Amino acid sequence: MTQTFDFIVVGAGMVGAAIANGLAARGHQIALIDQGTAPQFSAGDDPDIRVSALSAGSERYLRELGVWDDILAMAATPYRRLAVWEAPEHPVARLMPVPPPRTIFSARDLKTSHLGHIVENRVTQKALWDRANRQPTITLYSGAGIQSLSGNDSQITATLDDGHTVTGRLLIGADGAGSRVRQLSGIGVSRDQYQQQALVASVRYRGSPEDITWQAFHSSGPRAFLPLHSAGPAHQGESWASLVWYDDPSVLSDLKALSETAFIARVSEAFPEELPDLTAVVARASFPIARQHAHRYFHGRVVLVGDAAHTINPLAGQGVNLGFQDALCLQTLLDEARRQGRDPADPSLLARYEDARRPANRRMMLVMDAFYHLFSNRRTPLWAMRNLGLGLAQGLPFARNRVARYAMGIDERLPAPVETLLRRLPTPWKKAG
Repeated sequence: MTQTFDFIVVGAGMVGAAIANGLAARGHQIALIDQGTAPQFSAGDDPDIRVSALSAGSERYLRELGVWDDILAMAATPYRRLAVWEAPEHPVARLMPVPPPRTIFSARDLKTSHLGHIVENRVTQKALWDRANRQPTITLYSGAGIQSLSGNDSQITATLDDGHTVTGRLLIGADGAGSRVRQLSGIGVSRDQYQQQALVASVRYRGSPEDITWQAFHSSGPRAFLPLHSAGPAHQGESWASLVWYDDPSVLSDLKALSETAFIARVSEAFPEELPDLTAVVARASFPIARQHAHRYFHGRVVLVGDAAHTINPLAGQGVNLGFQDALCLQTLLDEARRQGRDPADPSLLARYEDARRPANRRMMLVMDAFYHLFSNRRTPLWAMRNLGLGLAQGLPFARNRVARYAMGIDERLPAPVETLLRRLPTPWKKAG
């Protein structure tokens, strides 16, 4: 038996579940399909190794969806400062009488209460799934993926692995970087693999939850600290954090093989002195880093959002924020189409979505690539350039704060001088598509 809906959303991760909820709240009938099962959360559990830095813009969107209070009730850690600096490992840096400059973004300078929240992915996803289960216009198909797609001039039909078939006027692919929807739709993708990989570790440390997240750049890649919540009564006076270490895959493989005690010692030695005293490591995992961009965001009655359309270097944790921006943009256009009585798969409508989101996503790709190429080397001219840039950023609060407002999702565009700089980047940094 085939069920008919207005929209089919494939992928109930954070972005897919968000747009499904957004469309359902406006009366659309939604089929939400995901290979996984409902995410679980318990306050006593160790934290999820996957966390995201949700921007103020994402917080605003999640509040509109009616899930932000649920997220806060589970676990979300506000950060009020973000610091970036280069580790003093370059030979010239060791001769300098002062330490390398630091750039610090502050909520106080931006006249806001916080810059964002560090949230476990499972927390955000659970809040969105719980909301979806309360929406009478969402039918959730979990534990099954997409087997095939077929369609005609007025609808598209998806056949699931378990034999179910669903039909809708538009299918939204939100099924991640390896998107099955994108493959079945014949949409190509440009992909560049970075030499580095990223190791993520969930750790406990002595002290209260910190309000700062920071990244120290090394020639082998950055090392980052993301504060999480209190470790609770079972570990009085301790808190959770997520650490990220970018490096050559062989280095990360050796790190994963270390005992807990040896790993803590190695991290304490390699990370900046700002790192609190670690007391435990409960999870470690590494993953490859790649940038990819779909050749187009829609084809026929299929449109892509989030990682299905684009992935970026996770240096600043902007991936899910870009995905939420995709979701909000597409959701707004689809609402407009219904008011006007238009086909939601009208190419001119979906072209407006791509025209709005592709440049914004590409812009963030270029920013992340600029950081990657500027900092992942030991060449003296680039060392001088990046330290001059960090020094200028700290010394020019107006420009620094404008960049921060863009990263937070408050402003939609970067300052004009930064836009100009990105357009003039050397060719290797311009493959974002």
